[in-house]
Amino acid sequence: MSGGSAGSSPSSRRNSFNSLSRDVDLPSEQGCLSIVVLGASGDLAKKKTFPALYHLFDQGFIQSGEVHIFGYARSNLSDDGLRVRIRGYLKGAPEEDLSEFLQLIKYVSGSYDNGDGFGKLNKAISEYEASSKSESYRRLFYLALPPSVYPSVCKMIRTYCMNPSSHPGWTRVIVEKPFGKDLDSAEELSAQLGELFEEHQLYRIDHYLGKELVQNLLVLRFANRLFLPLWNRDNIDNIQIVFREDFGTEGRGGYFDQYGIIRDIIQNHLLQVFCLVAMEKPVSLKPEHIRDEKVKVLQSVNPINPEEVVLGQYDGYKDDPTVPDDSNTPTFASVVLRVHNERWEGVPFILKAGKALNSRKAEVRVQFKDVPGDIFKCKKQGRNEFVIRLQPSEAMYVKLTVKKPGLEMATEQSELDLSYGMRYQNVKIPEAYERLILDTIRGDQQHFVRRDELKAAWQIFTPLLHDIDDGKLKAVPYQPGSRGPKEADELSARVGYVQTHGYIWIPPTLA
Repeated sequence: MSGGSAGSSPSSRRNSFNSLSRDVDLPSEQGCLSIVVLGASGDLAKKKTFPALYHLFDQGFIQSGEVHIFGYARSNLSDDGLRVRIRGYLKGAPEEDLSEFLQLIKYVSGSYDNGDGFGKLNKAISEYEASSKSESYRRLFYLALPPSVYPSVCKMIRTYCMNPSSHPGWTRVIVEKPFGKDLDSAEELSAQLGELFEEHQLYRIDHYLGKELVQNLLVLRFANRLFLPLWNRDNIDNIQIVFREDFGTEGRGGYFDQYGIIRDIIQNHLLQVFCLVAMEKPVSLKPEHIRDEKVKVLQSVNPINPEEVVLGQYDGYKDDPTVPDDSNTPTFASVVLRVHNERWEGVPFILKAGKALNSRKAEVRVQFKDVPGDIFKCKKQGRNEFVIRLQPSEAMYVKLTVKKPGLEMATEQSELDLSYGMRYQNVKIPEAYERLILDTIRGDQQHFVRRDELKAAWQIFTPLLHDIDDGKLKAVPYQPGSRGPKEADELSARVGYVQTHGYIWIPPTLA
């Protein structure tokens, strides 16, 4: 996937990054840039981090001569050894551009809890910085590592690899989820990292916040007069935020069993989407103003009612030899959140996620109330809905009732449809990791999770998670390839969701 213009090289697109940087009022965004990927030989780095860096390079957002990329891991590799591994995940990239990018990458081997390796890493970074003859040094560390090693790695970075005080610039650290397993472990991790870095240096990445349609939520809500009077309990009956996968744990059962679907998807990805759907209008687009409103709405969520929770586990999950035979870990969950404030009192937010289901999608489904005085007798056809399809086939569409063409006064459900593949045919939609890494380089924390926001999120889900861990709530079985447990549909109906029968949205095609 090459995002550059036809016939142009990264070098010829040098002005792209600088021109865009001037539009953002952020300090110290010039000077040589060192990007360090820790865990460079792991799957996350190879499949996500390095491809994202390549696409930023290909589009001119990071430049030869201004950036150097360092891979760090325990594996015994050479520079070329790492480059060969990365090349395998960038198939189809133009050879000239790819070769230029790979030459920016250097590999350093070392452990994650020993100063020798980080001393070597700092020496390699310092040599590059000295050769650049730049007055400002910027260091970005991406931890593509398990959270268990974050404290020791961050301590090593703090001790050996910080930006030298003799030069202006910055040191920033990106950490991946999961940020703990419950409130206490998350707070402990936050305290450990907080002793080493200031909050403005820490970037807790949730890649859902980098998705195009998720980033569109604030624009939709607050830039369109149409939605302002509708987005409240007077007009909206319920809101579903759904994540569905059509495959199981695929050999990751042992890892997944430590977390389950709520920790893996709902407490972070879906809750971040919930914040953007439910929050109040921020004072401005400054990152802190937006994150302030997200914290406020999280703090307005009532304790979860166990009667409004359905857990499921697909048949065959425990066939994985790495999964305990008595595992109660849910691979499916439907959880109703209730917001205690003026806008949302009485409106259920149904957060639903599952594996081994009958389809793959992620979407927000806003269902409006019935039309009072239904003179067309069309209530049974379904309610108005505003659906935001996050993946795949990014789209927004409104389900509404229209007259069926013909001589009779008959009605049917149809849609107003904005499908990105049709409307933006020649536009490359950036991958989430591209956007979030670029935001980190720019120092924009809007799409990253703040410490108090993380705490508020865990406060909502920790009591439920402890009940599951203690066996007080049991996961019911469901068939792979199904919609999930029938109890989940029953819960949705009980809290007010009305399913539309006979209407299916079909993504438009160019054919």
